[in-house]
Amino acid sequence: MKKILLLGNGAREQAIAETFLRSPQKPEIFVVGKTNNPGFAKMATDSLMADVCDRDAIMEFAHKVKPDFAFVGPEAPIAYGIVDMLLEMGIKSASPLQTVGRLESSKSFTRDLLEKYGIDGNPKYKVFFDENGIREFLESLDGNYVVKADGLKGGKGVKVSGDHLSSVDEAFAYAKECISEASKVVIEEKFIGQEFSLMSFCDGENTKDMPAVQDHKRAFDGDKGPNTGGMGTYSCVDHSMPFLTESDLRQASDITRLVAKALKEETGCHFKGVMYGGFIAVKNGVRLIEYNARFGDPEAMNVLPLLKNDFVEICETIIAGDLNNVKVEFENKATVCKYAVPNGYPDMSVKGEKIEIGEMPEGVKVYFASIDQKEDFLYLAGSRAVAVVGIGDDLSVAEKLAEEGVNLIKGPVFHRKDIGTKTLIDSKVEMMKKIRG
Repeated sequence: MKKILLLGNGAREQAIAETFLRSPQKPEIFVVGKTNNPGFAKMATDSLMADVCDRDAIMEFAHKVKPDFAFVGPEAPIAYGIVDMLLEMGIKSASPLQTVGRLESSKSFTRDLLEKYGIDGNPKYKVFFDENGIREFLESLDGNYVVKADGLKGGKGVKVSGDHLSSVDEAFAYAKECISEASKVVIEEKFIGQEFSLMSFCDGENTKDMPAVQDHKRAFDGDKGPNTGGMGTYSCVDHSMPFLTESDLRQASDITRLVAKALKEETGCHFKGVMYGGFIAVKNGVRLIEYNARFGDPEAMNVLPLLKNDFVEICETIIAGDLNNVKVEFENKATVCKYAVPNGYPDMSVKGEKIEIGEMPEGVKVYFASIDQKEDFLYLAGSRAVAVVGIGDDLSVAEKLAEEGVNLIKGPVFHRKDIGTKTLIDSKVEMMKKIRG
């Protein structure tokens, strides 16, 4: 029986564990995470309540468990070198080492990598180590600029003109703030178009794409309100997006494949794990917004329930560098994920309040995120709380199931009702038609 060490115990990791447990190899899952997540009650053979970057605690737990391999859910342990530490203990991971994990933890590293190796997808950009030249570069971008803190900021280190920054003065001030915190800042041209996520399994040489997904970062219907960790997502039966062409998807896939190759050439190290490209369809093709070095949350909850393969086998082939010998397949179904989040999220979330969850209809999956279980009750822990995923033969069925399911969560929570709806998706298709003429 295979033993798998899983770092992280949120909604994304619950979907990962569930997918491992569908394997005919009947693995045992050993979980490290900070909260008492009820989603793992029947899935984990053993668990450790600890921070996912606590080296000593993880080392001790890994010595006890002696896993066959490890898998990392969130980004912080990758950036912090936990995968490297496990490898030093003789435990391999289907997650990347720190040096190639910079694809996510350093915005400047990724932009410079694409430029050095001549890979399409970059905007006009510059990396600044002091304030000299910042104002001039911002002014040269004619009001379309993005200011990015270089390190991990939980999706909150990026500020965009129009959305967060109303003037060059504000952008300049934020850029100086980034430099004081991280010694550098990335400033780049703002793309106009529709964003989508394309996650790919990667063994360092070969990549295998998952269905494309679209996330919704804004807190309220109609893409209004503050940015969040992601209020919900949808994926389509054909594994593409309604606003994408075949060549768009192919271009995104090619960028990921070339980036994997460039990483090996640049660092001497293979990227092993999930390479998650945040892309945007623009007037003339596809551009790269950023890379993550792990599954997206919520995107994992869209694609993993559709995976036909033995996920344990996929991870083993990633580790062995043998991914090309596996035909990775996903069911042709649509999915819609809607997150129930605490009132006040993301800036003034209520915490410690009780919620209740009704009996879900068939075709709906529930994943617990920032939830604590105490005695027999569930309590909000301050961030996104419960992800509800509808799965259907078409998008309208999946959306109705997700909406029905998320309305069965009672307590001081709210959700976006428009994710996956025809009205919202049609507006995105129309936008791309106008952009592309």
